[in-house]
Amino acid sequence: MKTPKTWFITGASRGFGLEITKAVLAAGDQVVATVRSKASELAAQFDNNPDLLVVTLDITQEEQAKRAALAAIERFGKIDILLNNAGYGLLSAVEEATAQEVRNNYEANVFGTLNVTRAVLPLMRKRRSGHVINVSSVGGLSGYVGWGIYGSTKFAIEGITEALALELAPLGIHATVVAPGFFRTDFLDYSSLTRTSNVIADYDDTVGAMRTFATEVNKKQPGDPKKLAQALIRLGNAENPPVHLPLGTDTLERFRAKTAAFEKEIAAWHDVITGTDHDDVAAQRELV
Repeated sequence: MKTPKTWFITGASRGFGLEITKAVLAAGDQVVATVRSKASELAAQFDNNPDLLVVTLDITQEEQAKRAALAAIERFGKIDILLNNAGYGLLSAVEEATAQEVRNNYEANVFGTLNVTRAVLPLMRKRRSGHVINVSSVGGLSGYVGWGIYGSTKFAIEGITEALALELAPLGIHATVVAPGFFRTDFLDYSSLTRTSNVIADYDDTVGAMRTFATEVNKKQPGDPKKLAQALIRLGNAENPPVHLPLGTDTLERFRAKTAAFEKEIAAWHDVITGTDHDDVAAQRELV
């Protein structure tokens, strides 16, 4: 029999977090599931499973994150996999979002992820073992109309995870950033998605169209959350996990289209791109 792994999953009350919690428990592993409120309700939903510890955590509060990590150690003795899933969407033109709305989105999606990561990594470093999995988005791989601010938080998660993977590898710890496309969760519901009250008419044909699209496509997205949860189980059990894991054909198509367009721009501007080095560097390159 395998030794159960202990997962620490933020934002476990619904959406991806809930589906992954279900899948992890069904696979025979242990879960520390964090929620912002009503912890007893989530525990009851799983019939107070002894392999599940539900902890109240506002990820924007670093001291709470530290207490939650210690509670995990007290209950299960270790954290094998940290899944930074908690966060929320902001649908807005870049100009429409207020400074406070931008800060709030970063507090949850970026600084909250860092709070939890800083709380858990010392425990993983002590054991020289672990896997940090950060949830990004297709919007963290390619910009979308109406998702510039939200996408920028996920671009940050992509870069943070890439650096983490390099820093943690010598310590026996893995880091992966998962970029889901559009999955059939409650992400586009008002419970999970913030829309700015400030609406600028000049963006009606772009961001306005995206607002309409987001309403119409809700609960019709192509991705299956249950299949995503199984993909995460496979990732958590991988001996050599990838640094990047895009999930969904829509994500893959979007990323390939971006890289193809990028290559065309490089070809068109190649002389400018390569013409900015000092003359001595350029001369040395010609001699090679």
